[in-house]
Amino acid sequence: MTDFFFEIPGNPVPDNASGGFFRTPDGFRLRYACFAPNEAPSRGTVIVLSGRNECIEKYFETIRDLAGMGLGSAIMDWRGQGASDRLMRDPMRGHVVSFDDYVADLRQFFAEIVERDCPGPYFVLAHSTGSLIALMAAPSFAGKVRRMVLVAPFLGASGLPLSTKNIKRLMNVFYWVGIRRLYAFGGKRPPGPPLFSTNKLTTDEARFQRNTLLYLTHPGLALGGPTVSWVRAAAIASEKVQDPAFIAGFKIPSLFIAAGADEVVSTEAIEDYARRLKTASLITIDGSRHEILQEADLYREQLLAAFNAFVPGSGAEQSEKVSA
Repeated sequence: MTDFFFEIPGNPVPDNASGGFFRTPDGFRLRYACFAPNEAPSRGTVIVLSGRNECIEKYFETIRDLAGMGLGSAIMDWRGQGASDRLMRDPMRGHVVSFDDYVADLRQFFAEIVERDCPGPYFVLAHSTGSLIALMAAPSFAGKVRRMVLVAPFLGASGLPLSTKNIKRLMNVFYWVGIRRLYAFGGKRPPGPPLFSTNKLTTDEARFQRNTLLYLTHPGLALGGPTVSWVRAAAIASEKVQDPAFIAGFKIPSLFIAAGADEVVSTEAIEDYARRLKTASLITIDGSRHEILQEADLYREQLLAAFNAFVPGSGAEQSEKVSA
């Protein structure tokens, strides 16, 4: 399967890999991959949900960590990013009409691929935008997904002068005057490597350079800035999951993990949201930047330990077997 993935030195394809494409009802071809754990019997499968401007390959290290816990993984490239079909003629524009499209793609992936090819029980490990999509999908996954670990969920942006509600109002104006496909922030991905010294994602230079090399070697996997439509859709999704009726009906036990030094999403919004959910718990990893799974070992290992303790069939159960 190595010709299916985009490899670079230092980022090998995990063992026991398989993958392919599935086609959505509206005609988009989406890439997915599944990875069996290193040893039998499997303790279940983790559905890994990436953030905006991420791809399957960026999670190879995490997938190997999960395999070492006895857990398989299933992951997909969201529509419009990675090696899935792009939605616009300019492939650099991060675009979507509605986050409901992401949720529909996730439901299809789960029903057609995960339940068919991957052993249960099922868990979710999601990052940023992926965490917001997981929250939106939670009502349909109650009784199917046992637990969710939501890392730095995109419930509000950090350091912006406007609230999510006002961002939505501004994007609505742009959307309805017909400039919904223009970049809302940023633009095309600049040529050449980004500087580690100015990045807001991680304090770990080795992992930063690995991810930079991935996108420089395979630029077709990368995105530029989000469109007006994408930002509007994200704001609508964030408001939807924060509706009191949605919160009252939330049933899946979930662990929220916030980054204490996050400059991308609002840690305060995450902490406030987790406290409002009856089935949620919260950990804030002080000093970590936004991409905790791409962070220095000091921060990353805290996340993995929390995941291992929270997800049944891995940490606690495994410790009991060893002690016996």
